[in-house]
Amino acid sequence: MATGQAPSNPVPAMRTYPPAEHPVVVIGPQYLAQYPVELAVSTKLWTLGENDFKVSDINGTVIFQVTKKLFSLTDRRFLKDAASNTIVNLKRKIMSLHQTWETELDVFLAHHNEGELPDFKVKGEYGESACSVLLGDSNTMLAQMHKRHSLASTILNPDSLGVNVYPNVDYAFIVTLVVILGQINADQNGKH
Repeated sequence: MATGQAPSNPVPAMRTYPPAEHPVVVIGPQYLAQYPVELAVSTKLWTLGENDFKVSDINGTVIFQVTKKLFSLTDRRFLKDAASNTIVNLKRKIMSLHQTWETELDVFLAHHNEGELPDFKVKGEYGESACSVLLGDSNTMLAQMHKRHSLASTILNPDSLGVNVYPNVDYAFIVTLVVILGQINADQNGKH
Protein backbone atom coordinates (compact mmCIF):
# COMPACT_ATOMS: atom_id res chain seq x y z
CA MET A 1 0.00 0.00 0.00
CA ALA A 2 1.37 3.40 -0.92
CA THR A 3 1.96 5.91 1.84
CA GLY A 4 -0.96 8.27 2.39
CA GLN A 5 -3.64 6.00 0.85
CA ALA A 6 -6.54 4.78 2.94
CA PRO A 7 -6.88 0.99 3.15
CA SER A 8 -9.47 -0.32 0.70
CA ASN A 9 -12.60 -1.99 1.99
CA PRO A 10 -12.90 -5.69 1.23
CA VAL A 11 -15.58 -6.72 -1.24
CA PRO A 12 -17.95 -9.35 0.19
CA ALA A 13 -17.69 -12.78 -1.39
CA MET A 14 -20.62 -13.89 -3.51
CA ARG A 15 -21.85 -17.46 -3.60
CA THR A 16 -22.60 -18.48 -7.15
CA TYR A 17 -24.79 -21.30 -8.29
CA PRO A 18 -24.65 -22.86 -11.73
CA PRO A 19 -27.70 -22.07 -13.85
CA ALA A 20 -29.90 -24.93 -15.02
CA GLU A 21 -28.44 -26.33 -18.24
CA HIS A 22 -31.88 -26.87 -19.73
CA PRO A 23 -35.24 -25.21 -19.08
CA VAL A 24 -36.99 -26.69 -16.04
CA VAL A 25 -40.62 -27.23 -17.05
CA VAL A 26 -43.11 -29.00 -14.79
CA ILE A 27 -46.47 -27.22 -15.22
CA GLY A 28 -45.93 -25.68 -18.66
CA PRO A 29 -43.46 -23.80 -20.89
CA GLN A 30 -45.65 -20.67 -20.77
CA TYR A 31 -44.38 -20.22 -17.19
CA LEU A 32 -40.73 -19.88 -18.21
CA ALA A 33 -38.98 -16.53 -18.35
CA GLN A 34 -35.54 -15.76 -19.79
CA TYR A 35 -34.85 -13.49 -16.79
CA PRO A 36 -35.10 -13.85 -12.99
CA VAL A 37 -38.71 -13.59 -11.80
CA GLU A 38 -39.37 -11.86 -8.49
CA LEU A 39 -42.71 -12.67 -6.88
CA ALA A 40 -44.43 -11.59 -3.67
CA VAL A 41 -46.71 -14.12 -1.99
CA SER A 42 -49.32 -12.54 0.30
CA THR A 43 -50.40 -15.39 2.53
CA LYS A 44 -53.17 -13.99 4.72
CA LEU A 45 -56.06 -12.71 2.62
CA TRP A 46 -59.61 -13.82 3.34
CA THR A 47 -62.69 -13.68 1.17
CA LEU A 48 -66.21 -14.98 1.71
CA GLY A 49 -66.17 -18.81 1.68
CA GLU A 50 -62.54 -19.12 0.61
CA ASN A 51 -59.11 -18.85 2.14
CA ASP A 52 -56.84 -17.50 -0.55
CA PHE A 53 -53.68 -15.62 -1.22
CA LYS A 54 -52.24 -13.70 -4.11
CA VAL A 55 -48.94 -13.96 -5.95
CA SER A 56 -47.79 -10.70 -7.53
CA ASP A 57 -44.81 -9.55 -9.57
CA ILE A 58 -42.55 -6.62 -8.63
CA ASN A 59 -45.08 -4.14 -10.06
CA GLY A 60 -47.90 -5.51 -7.90
CA THR A 61 -49.64 -7.23 -10.82
CA VAL A 62 -51.41 -10.40 -9.69
CA ILE A 63 -49.89 -13.36 -11.53
CA PHE A 64 -51.52 -16.21 -9.58
CA GLN A 65 -54.03 -16.73 -6.83
CA VAL A 66 -54.42 -19.75 -4.60
CA THR A 67 -57.84 -20.63 -3.28
CA LYS A 68 -59.10 -23.16 -0.80
CA LYS A 69 -62.76 -23.85 -0.28
CA LEU A 70 -63.44 -23.49 3.45
CA PHE A 71 -66.70 -25.43 3.50
CA SER A 72 -65.56 -28.53 1.65
CA LEU A 73 -65.27 -32.18 2.66
CA THR A 74 -61.84 -32.48 1.05
CA ASP A 75 -58.81 -30.27 1.60
CA ARG A 76 -58.09 -28.97 -1.89
CA ARG A 77 -56.21 -25.91 -3.03
CA PHE A 78 -56.26 -24.48 -6.52
CA LEU A 79 -53.49 -22.50 -8.18
CA LYS A 80 -55.20 -20.17 -10.65
CA ASP A 81 -53.79 -17.79 -13.21
CA ALA A 82 -54.71 -14.09 -13.24
CA ALA A 83 -57.85 -14.87 -15.28
CA SER A 84 -58.98 -17.37 -12.57
CA ASN A 85 -58.28 -20.44 -14.73
CA THR A 86 -57.22 -23.39 -12.56
CA ILE A 87 -53.75 -24.60 -13.56
CA VAL A 88 -52.93 -26.84 -10.57
CA ASN A 89 -55.27 -28.76 -8.28
CA LEU A 90 -53.65 -29.83 -5.00
CA LYS A 91 -55.32 -32.42 -2.83
CA ARG A 92 -54.02 -32.98 0.67
CA LYS A 93 -53.15 -36.55 1.52
CA ILE A 94 -52.61 -37.20 5.21
CA MET A 95 -49.69 -39.55 5.62
CA SER A 96 -49.50 -39.79 9.42
CA LEU A 97 -50.50 -38.00 12.57
CA HIS A 98 -46.94 -36.79 13.07
CA GLN A 99 -46.11 -34.69 10.04
CA THR A 100 -42.79 -32.88 10.31
CA TRP A 101 -40.49 -30.90 8.07
CA GLU A 102 -37.28 -29.51 9.41
CA THR A 103 -34.65 -28.56 6.86
CA GLU A 104 -35.06 -30.68 3.75
CA LEU A 105 -37.89 -31.79 1.53
CA ASP A 106 -37.31 -34.13 -1.40
CA VAL A 107 -39.70 -33.71 -4.34
CA PHE A 108 -40.32 -36.62 -6.70
CA LEU A 109 -42.36 -36.26 -9.88
CA ALA A 110 -44.31 -39.47 -10.29
CA HIS A 111 -44.46 -39.52 -14.07
CA HIS A 112 -40.70 -39.61 -14.65
CA ASN A 113 -38.88 -40.57 -11.48
CA GLU A 114 -38.88 -44.10 -10.17
CA GLY A 115 -35.46 -43.92 -8.54
CA GLU A 116 -34.27 -42.85 -5.14
CA LEU A 117 -32.82 -39.48 -6.19
CA PRO A 118 -35.30 -36.60 -5.98
CA ASP A 119 -36.19 -34.42 -8.96
CA PHE A 120 -36.01 -31.36 -6.68
CA LYS A 121 -34.86 -30.61 -3.17
CA VAL A 122 -36.00 -27.83 -0.85
CA LYS A 123 -33.55 -26.78 1.86
CA GLY A 124 -33.97 -24.25 4.64
CA GLU A 125 -36.68 -23.03 6.97
CA TYR A 126 -39.95 -22.02 5.33
CA GLY A 127 -41.45 -18.86 6.78
CA GLU A 128 -38.61 -18.17 9.19
CA SER A 129 -35.67 -16.91 7.18
CA ALA A 130 -35.12 -18.47 3.79
CA CYS A 131 -35.24 -21.68 1.85
CA SER A 132 -33.94 -22.72 -1.54
CA VAL A 133 -35.17 -25.01 -4.30
CA LEU A 134 -32.43 -27.07 -5.95
CA LEU A 135 -32.45 -29.31 -9.00
CA GLY A 136 -32.28 -32.88 -7.68
CA ASP A 137 -29.28 -33.61 -5.50
CA SER A 138 -27.19 -30.98 -7.32
CA ASN A 139 -26.24 -27.49 -6.23
CA THR A 140 -28.12 -26.00 -9.21
CA MET A 141 -30.30 -23.29 -7.66
CA LEU A 142 -33.79 -22.88 -9.14
CA ALA A 143 -35.43 -20.50 -6.67
CA GLN A 144 -35.13 -18.89 -3.26
CA MET A 145 -37.89 -17.96 -0.82
CA HIS A 146 -37.49 -15.48 1.99
CA LYS A 147 -39.56 -13.56 4.50
CA ARG A 148 -40.12 -10.02 3.19
CA HIS A 149 -38.64 -7.45 5.54
CA SER A 150 -39.59 -4.11 4.01
CA LEU A 151 -41.46 -1.63 6.20
CA ALA A 152 -44.52 -1.72 3.92
CA SER A 153 -44.71 -5.53 3.89
CA THR A 154 -44.23 -5.70 7.67
CA ILE A 155 -47.09 -3.26 8.29
CA LEU A 156 -49.50 -4.29 5.51
CA ASN A 157 -48.86 -8.03 5.44
CA PRO A 158 -46.39 -9.49 7.91
CA ASP A 159 -46.90 -12.96 6.39
CA SER A 160 -45.66 -11.93 2.95
CA LEU A 161 -42.93 -14.00 1.30
CA GLY A 162 -40.54 -13.03 -1.45
CA VAL A 163 -39.78 -15.64 -4.10
CA ASN A 164 -36.91 -15.26 -6.57
CA VAL A 165 -37.16 -17.71 -9.47
CA TYR A 166 -34.07 -18.17 -11.62
CA PRO A 167 -34.22 -17.82 -15.44
CA ASN A 168 -35.73 -20.72 -17.42
CA VAL A 169 -37.42 -22.22 -14.37
CA ASP A 170 -41.16 -22.90 -14.29
CA TYR A 171 -42.36 -20.23 -11.87
CA ALA A 172 -45.86 -21.79 -11.60
CA PHE A 173 -44.20 -24.95 -10.26
CA ILE A 174 -42.17 -22.93 -7.75
CA VAL A 175 -45.37 -21.22 -6.54
CA THR A 176 -46.95 -24.68 -6.19
CA LEU A 177 -44.04 -25.69 -3.94
CA VAL A 178 -44.59 -22.53 -1.88
CA VAL A 179 -48.25 -23.56 -1.40
CA ILE A 180 -47.25 -27.07 -0.30
CA LEU A 181 -44.59 -25.75 2.07
CA GLY A 182 -47.07 -23.24 3.47
CA GLN A 183 -49.51 -26.07 4.25
CA ILE A 184 -46.77 -28.14 5.90
CA ASN A 185 -45.76 -25.12 7.97
CA ALA A 186 -49.39 -24.45 8.97
CA ASP A 187 -49.86 -28.11 9.96
CA GLN A 188 -46.76 -28.00 12.14
CA ASN A 189 -47.96 -24.82 13.83
CA GLY A 190 -51.52 -26.14 14.29
CA LYS A 191 -53.03 -23.59 11.89
CA HIS A 192 -54.75 -25.80 9.34
